[in-house]
Amino acid sequence: MEAIHLKNPKLVVAVAAFAAFIATFNETFMNVAFAPVMSDLAVDASTVQWLATGYMLAAAVMVPVSAFAYRTIPTKALFLLTTVLLIAGSVIGAFAESFSPLLIGRIVQGLGTGMMIPVGMNITLEAAPREKLGAYMGLMGSMTTLGPSSSVIIAGFLLTFWRWQALQWVFAALSLACFVFALFCLPNVAKLTRPKLDALSVALIGVALVGILYGVSTIFADNIALATAAIVAGAAFLALFVKRQGKLEHPLIDLKPLRVKPFRLGVLINMAALITMFAMNIIIPMFMIGVLQIDPLWAALTLFPAIALCCVLSPIAGRIYDRHGARLLLPTGFVLIGVFSIALSLFIGGGSVWLLAALYIPVIGGSALIIGPVQSLALSHLAPAQSPHGVTIISTGFQIAGCIGASLFTGLYAMVTAASAAGAGAHEAGEAGFLAAAILTAAIALIGLAFSTQIVRFAKVVVHHALSFDLAKIMKTDVYSLSPIDRVEDALRMFTNKQISGAPIVDHGAVVGFVSDGDIMRYLADQHSDFATPWSIIVEHENDDFAAVLQAVMQMPILQIATQNVISVNDDLSVGAISKLLTDHHLRKAPVVKNGRMIGIINRSNITRYSIDAYLKGNRA
Repeated sequence: MEAIHLKNPKLVVAVAAFAAFIATFNETFMNVAFAPVMSDLAVDASTVQWLATGYMLAAAVMVPVSAFAYRTIPTKALFLLTTVLLIAGSVIGAFAESFSPLLIGRIVQGLGTGMMIPVGMNITLEAAPREKLGAYMGLMGSMTTLGPSSSVIIAGFLLTFWRWQALQWVFAALSLACFVFALFCLPNVAKLTRPKLDALSVALIGVALVGILYGVSTIFADNIALATAAIVAGAAFLALFVKRQGKLEHPLIDLKPLRVKPFRLGVLINMAALITMFAMNIIIPMFMIGVLQIDPLWAALTLFPAIALCCVLSPIAGRIYDRHGARLLLPTGFVLIGVFSIALSLFIGGGSVWLLAALYIPVIGGSALIIGPVQSLALSHLAPAQSPHGVTIISTGFQIAGCIGASLFTGLYAMVTAASAAGAGAHEAGEAGFLAAAILTAAIALIGLAFSTQIVRFAKVVVHHALSFDLAKIMKTDVYSLSPIDRVEDALRMFTNKQISGAPIVDHGAVVGFVSDGDIMRYLADQHSDFATPWSIIVEHENDDFAAVLQAVMQMPILQIATQNVISVNDDLSVGAISKLLTDHHLRKAPVVKNGRMIGIINRSNITRYSIDAYLKGNRA
C-alpha cells in the first residue's frame, strides 16, 4: 500500500498536533487531583502515586510496539484505536468507586498515550514537506509543551468547582473530539510493510522499562535497596533487548538510528530539555502551594504566561530552524534554562507571584527553543525507512524523561526539604529543597549545552547544502506550453514537431493543467471500443465511426482532457524535497512556479546530472 497524496497536509498535521496535545495533557492532568482522590478513596500517598507511575509505565511499554503497529495497521484505524483507549480509560476512571478501577482506567489511558505520541510524530513526518519540517515539528513541540503545562491550570480550575471525577469526563470529551477530528480529516498516510512482531523483544523491553522507571520513581522512597535492584534488573533486560535486536532480521526497534551521531545527540538533548520542563512544571506549584500557602488555582495560573509564550515561540523556533539551522537555538535554550532556574531558586522565597511568573517564562521558553528544532534536526539525518524507528526512540525517550522529571526531582525536593526541616522552619526547608532541584536543573542544562555545541556542527552541514542548491541553474526555462484555448490537435502537432511527450497548459503565466500524449490516447480509447493502441489510428482510418470519433476528439479544447490538478514545485524547495515529490507521485517532470507563475520545468534527468556533478566535485575537493 503506497502512501497517498495529501491534498491538505496542514489539516493532517493539525490532527497529529491535537493528538500530541491531549496525550501529553493527560501526563499530569490527574496529578493535581491526588489529594481529593486520597480523601475519597481512603488511600495514602505511596498508593495514590501509582496513578502517575502506572500510567507512565504503561505508556513507556507501548511506545516500542508503536513502530510495528504503524507499519502493520492502516494509519486511520490505528489512530482511532489509540483514541478509543483514551476514551475507554477515562470512562472507567470516571465511574470508579475504589482505587483499583481508577488505576485500571489510568493504565488503559497509558496504553493509548504510548502509541498516540509516536504515531502522531510519524504522521507529521509523512505529511510535512521537507522544507517545512522544522515549522511543523515546532508545532508538535509546542503541543507537547502546552499539554502538561496547561493541564495543571485546567485541573486546578475544575477541582475548584467539581469533584475529581470531572477531570475524567473532561478528558473523555477531549479524546472524543480528537476521534471525530481524525475520523473525517485523517487519511491513511503510511506505507504498510507488515513486519513480524517478535514477542520476546516486546517482553524484554517491557520488563526493562518497567524496572528502570519503577526504580527511578521510587529511588527517594524508604526502600532504596528495592529501587536500586529494579534499576539494575531493568538495565540488564535492556542489554538483552539491544543484543537481540542486532540478531533479528526484523527487529522490534531498529536501533541503527542511534549509530548516526547527530540523531544520538538529538535524543539526549531532547530528553534533557524535557526533563527540565517536567521538573519545573511540578516543583514550582508544589513549592507555592505547600510553602507559600498560595491557592492551587492561583499557583497554576502563575504558569500561564510561560505557557502562552511557549505556544507562540515553538512554531517560530521551527521556522528559524528551517531557515538558519539550530546553531543559535539550542545553546540559547539551555542557557536560558540554566540561568533562570538558579534565579528562581534565589528569588522564590520572596513570595512575589509576579516575579516567579516572570522568571519562569525564560525557563519554559528555553525548552521551546530546543524541543521542536532538535527533533527535526535528529530525524532529518535518518533515511525515510528509519524514520518510524527514530520516532519510536524519541518517543520512548519522552516517556523516560517525563518519569525522571516528575519523580526524580519531586523525590529530591522532598528529601532535602525533610532533611532541612530539623534545623530550620518550613519556609527555609522548602527553599533548600527548591534550590537543590534548581541546581540539578542547571546541571542538566549544562550537559545539554555541551551536547548542543557538538550537534550544531551537523546542523551547519545540512543548512549549507540546502542553501547552496540553486534550482534556477538546473531547471529548463525555455518551456514549450499550450494555451487553454488550444485544441487536442494543436497539442499533438506540438508533441510531434518539438519531439516531446507532454506540456503544461499556461494561462497568463499560471499553470492550469498538464497534458501528455498518453492522456489523449487514453481518452480516445474511452470514446471508441476499436481503439486499442496508437496503431489503431492507421488501421481504423477507413472506419467511418472511428474517424468521426477521432475528428471530434481532435477538435476538443485541450483542458477537457488535461489533468487540471497539477503537482508543481515551488522555486524555493531543496533538491531533496523535489526528488521526494517526483518519486512519491511517479512523475518524470513537474512545472516550477514562483509567486503563482510558471518559470520553468524540472525533471529527473536534471536532478540526476546535478547529483552526479555535486558528488564528483565533492570527491575532487
